[in-house]
This record gives sequence, C-alpha cells and structure tokens, in this order.
Amino acid sequence: MLQKTGYYSQIAYLRTIFKTQMSYTKIKAIITSVVVAISLFSLSATSKAQLNTDRIMNIGRNALYFEDYILAIQYFNQVIKVKPYMAEPYFFRAVAKIRLEDYKGAEADCDISIGYNPFIIDAYRVRGAARQSRGDYKGAIEDYTKGLEYMPEDKYFLLQKAIAEAEDEQYAEADSTYSLLLKYNPSFYEAYISRSQFHIERKDTLSAIKDIDKALEIDKYSSYGYAMRALLRFQFMHETDSAIMDMDEAIKLDPKMSGYYINRAVMRYYAENLRGAMDDYTHVTEVDPMNVQAWYNRGLLRIHVGEYNDAANDFTNVIKLEPNNIFAYYNRAIIRERIGEYRGAIADFTKVIEAYPDYAGAYYARSEAKRKSGDIAGGKADYTKALALADAEKNKPVSTDTGNDSDNNEKVRKESDKNINKFDRLLVADNFTDINGEYDSEIRGRVQDRNMKVELEPAFTLTYYEAESKISTGHKYNRALDELNRSGLLPRRLYLTNREAPLDSVMIARHFNSINDNSKLIEINPNNLIPYLARAIDFILIQDYTGAIEDLSRITASGGDFFFAYFLRAVVRYRYIEYLISSNGGNSDKYITVSAGSSMSGVKSIDINDRTINLEYEMVLRDYDKVIAMAPDFPYSYFNRGNIRCEQKDFTAALADYSKAIELYPDFAEAYLNRGLVYVYMGENEKSVADLSKAGELGIVSAYNILKRIGE
Repeated sequence: MLQKTGYYSQIAYLRTIFKTQMSYTKIKAIITSVVVAISLFSLSATSKAQLNTDRIMNIGRNALYFEDYILAIQYFNQVIKVKPYMAEPYFFRAVAKIRLEDYKGAEADCDISIGYNPFIIDAYRVRGAARQSRGDYKGAIEDYTKGLEYMPEDKYFLLQKAIAEAEDEQYAEADSTYSLLLKYNPSFYEAYISRSQFHIERKDTLSAIKDIDKALEIDKYSSYGYAMRALLRFQFMHETDSAIMDMDEAIKLDPKMSGYYINRAVMRYYAENLRGAMDDYTHVTEVDPMNVQAWYNRGLLRIHVGEYNDAANDFTNVIKLEPNNIFAYYNRAIIRERIGEYRGAIADFTKVIEAYPDYAGAYYARSEAKRKSGDIAGGKADYTKALALADAEKNKPVSTDTGNDSDNNEKVRKESDKNINKFDRLLVADNFTDINGEYDSEIRGRVQDRNMKVELEPAFTLTYYEAESKISTGHKYNRALDELNRSGLLPRRLYLTNREAPLDSVMIARHFNSINDNSKLIEINPNNLIPYLARAIDFILIQDYTGAIEDLSRITASGGDFFFAYFLRAVVRYRYIEYLISSNGGNSDKYITVSAGSSMSGVKSIDINDRTINLEYEMVLRDYDKVIAMAPDFPYSYFNRGNIRCEQKDFTAALADYSKAIELYPDFAEAYLNRGLVYVYMGENEKSVADLSKAGELGIVSAYNILKRIGE
C-alpha cells in the first residue's frame, strides 16, 4: 500500500497524473512518426529572434560560467546568426574557444569583437593569451600594452606582458615590466613565481630562489612553490637533502600530484634511498597506471636490490604501454638471462639488435644466452659479431659531444635520449629541469584557480550524467529515486550527485531534440506533467534555467507531493543566483580561506542587503523547506540548505542542517567536510578536526590538506 507522503508516493503521484499509463518511450515513439521536430530555440523568424537573443545570450554566458564550453559556443552561434553586428557574443565565444585550446579561433573572434567595439578591454586580454599560446609574442605584447592603456595598473595584464616579453627574448623589457608589476602589487604571489622562472632562464639561480622564498612568505600553502624550489635546489645547487624536504612539503600540500612523487623519487635515488624512491614510484603506478616512467624506473631499482622477477614484471608493463620501448626489452632480457629464462632473453635481445644492429653489447649478451640455452653455434656467431663491432667502434673518432649531462643528471636519461648505452639509467622527462612549462600554462589560463582556496562541497542535484571519479565517497542511493528510475517514466536513469559530467556536442543535440519531443507531448496533453519533468531536466542540462523553473513550477502548482520537483527547482534557482551575482560583477567564488592555527578568514562575500538576491535566496529556502516537509528523511535537502545558510553567513543554522544530513546518512562525506569547515570558521577546531578526518576517511582527499593548515 503506497503511503501518501512516503517515498513511494512520488511514483504513485506521477502515475496518477499520467493517465495513459504508457511509458515515456512508448508515447515518444507514437508521436515521433507524425510530428516534425521544430527547434525550441529556432531563430528563423526575425520577430522571435528579437525576443530571444537576449535570453539566449544570458544562457550562453551561464553555460560559460559553469564551464560548459561546447554548449556555450552553440548559444553564442545562435546569437551571431541573428545579430552578427554585436561584439559581445564573439568575445564570449572567444573565451569558450580559448578554454578548449582553440587559440586560432579565439583570436579570430576577438578580432571581430574588437572591430565592432574596441572598448571591450578583456578582449585584448583574451586575444593576447591566444596569440601568446600560438607563439605570436609580439602580437600578444601589443594586446597587453593596449589593455594597459585602459587599466595601467592591472596586475594580470602586466604579468602576461612580462611573460610574453621574456618569451620573445626582450629581457630588459621583461625585467622592467616585472619591476612595475611588483611596485603596484608587492604581495602578488604569481608575480614572484613567474619572475623566478625568468631568472632561471637568465641563469640567475640566486635571484630565482629569492623570488620563490618571497612567494612562499606570501602563501606558504603553495605546493607548486615548494616543488619549484626543490627542483632548483636539486638541479642547480646540488642540495639534495633540502630539495627532498621541499618536495616532501609539496606532497603534503597536494598529495594528488603524481609528478611530485616522480621528482622526489629521483632525488631519493641520488640520496641513495632506494627503498624510498621505489615507494614513490609504487605510489604513482597505483594512482596513474599509465605512467611509463614510474614502471620503468621502479624496474631499474628492483634490479639494484635483486628483486628480479618483480623487475621483469615492471618492464613487461612498460612494453604493454609502449610496445616499441627497446630499453625495456633490453633490461628485461638481462633479467631473463640472469634468472635462466634463456628463450625469453634471446627474444628480447633480438628486439634490441633489430633496433640497434651495430650495438656490440646486445650481441655479447645474446651470445651468452644462446650458449647457456645449448645453442653453441649461435652463441659463437653472436660473439664473433660482437668482437667485430667492438673493433670497428675503437677505430671511430672520439666524440667531443658530452651532451647536456651535468653532475646531477649523470645517473639519468632523458626521454628523447635514445643512446642504448644508457639503458640502466633512471628515465626522466625531457623537461625535468625545465620548471617553466607547467606554470606558464597556468598563467595563461585562470590564475584564480591555483591551489589557494578551500571550497565547500557543492550542492547535490538530479542529472543523467555523473562525472567519473577515482575516489568514491559512496553510492547516493534513495528509494524514491530508485523507484522513479525503475518506473520507465523518464528516458534514462537519473543520478543523485554533486559531480556532474559535462555534455559533448552529441549529448547537447540529443537534449535539444528531447525538448522538441516533450514540447509536442505537452501540446497534445497540457495536463500530463511527465513531459514537463523530462523537459525541465533537459533545460537544466543545456543551462536554460528560466525554462526549467517554468516547467518545474507547473508541476509544483498541480498540488501534488512530488518533492523532487521542489528539490530541482531549488537547485536551479540557486544556480541562477550564482549567475546573477557573477554577471553583475559580484564575487561568485564558493570558498572559505583557511589560515594556519586560526579560524576561516573569509567566506563568499555578497551584498546581503541586495533586495533581488535576498528574494532569490528566500525562494530557494522555501523550496528546500517544502522538500523537508514532504520527505523529512531525504538528507540531500538538508545538505543543500546548509550550503545556502553558509552563503548567508548563518553558520549556526548551517551546522544544524549538516548535522541532520549526517544523522540521516552517517557516511555522508561531503556533509562532514562542510560541517568541518564551518567549525573552523566558528573557532571550534577540535570538532573541525574530527569532521575533516572523517571526511578524509570517507574519500575526500582534500580534507587532509585542510587538516594540515589548521593544525599549524
């Protein structure tokens, strides 16, 4: 027997209003054969275009804000078709393209945007970044200089200009720009990090170290700063012990960076800590099993400590990933010969000889393997060939090319170095000593995304697409949702998640078509609420929140108790608030800054007196209150409402909501993390440590980083 307000009443209610009792798929099949799909957002009619372009422009900006770049481009394309003389859609499309690394397309769009309106200052910033990424440094410098005419003290224009000047080998100009930048912004972390790289290019190691030291004074929680200083100390100053200490700190701050473990392993190897180096490589093979360098180097170290079978397995994994890796074949051949697998050794040596037919060492080794396997004649032939090659090698002129090896890389081989004589050296990336590459890309991207903020875990929603994660915080099961999924009323399975997967172009087209189909269903029977629900979900996925709210409101206005409609509407209304704040120049970052040994120093700052924002928040809270009244044992409404309370700085209410969510779902990792952050803000560090520890235990790795910060 279905209870009126219980979980199963959700499906009962839907089935009551769905008079035909047919599944969504069957209804769709019936109408598809007789209905010609017409795009909901068709702009073919001029009058309709005048009405819709502003709305579509806003939806596109909304998609851009939520990093749905492909979807955003489609919306801006629609506006451009109807109003090709507008500068803004070209600019915003350029932003989306540069995030998709379409630098040429971004530059072209900025050209058009600037042509229509030369006063969109950020267009010069975006075009400069696009040009810089394409190697047109002079063009980039021109754009940054133009931007500085309007904003002479803008730190990002100055920073990007300095980097471009350095890349164009205009060193005096770059030095001057860095000095001006730091004159205006003496506490700008990125400026010191960037200038340190500039000093490295000019082989001024001491100045580079000073700049990194200054950067770490400003932000001692920057893992990259420690990693960069570690490489400087190791490669240029040969201070291996202090380099390892810096890399240890970088790993503590960002334990997910596999590159840090790779670099520390090399340092530990030079410090003759073979087991420590092997532990680092083992960690990388576990979190990044496609990392050839980790498998290869661990194999070499296992040879050193006599673990031959395990070493052979490591080289086998390398060969699986890179079937033409001759160095792996050679090392595995040596191991196989040592452990008596002569046939395998001969086969591997043969692969080496095929690639290096003049390498005497491979013939010597294969001759020995053949002799031990009983092939005396074959062994003798290989031995004779090896002697002949060795004699020929003696008569060659002595090479004066010492390569790029310095005192500190004599034990390593770079990936591009194919000298087979270095088969037993640790493999390092070609850019092992080049610590410019990774950071430059961050400078050209979104500097605000650097590891400097602690975000609240975001709100949960219902969606068809959940992003994959290597670390799971538990399956978000709900009986009402499970029943809805099994009912067949919707075209695909819904997931309860706060990790949504982005849509590709095929998915986007699918949901536009689905909107058309649902619109026809609504025309056939306006009282059937199922198509409203399905269309609302489609609208959410393509970032049309106005359309989604209208459809969800149609369901809630029916007077039923389908609490998912209120839940989704609250989620959508909050997203609209985020967009509203960001589009009006407000601070839309959802973060809490954690200071060592103290409470949180800041939360999202909004004008709480703003009447429009207050009204929107009130509507969101009313929807969550309604969900809680209908389904008091649904933990995600409490969690989401707790996030809203944090934004309003009502931390006591937020604590109550997170606590209720945990009471209903004791393994709610995200609720533990958010409650822990609120406790930090309120100065209750003991409680925060307990919650953050629990969040880490349940799978949220960033919790450990926060624990370190508040523990100092």
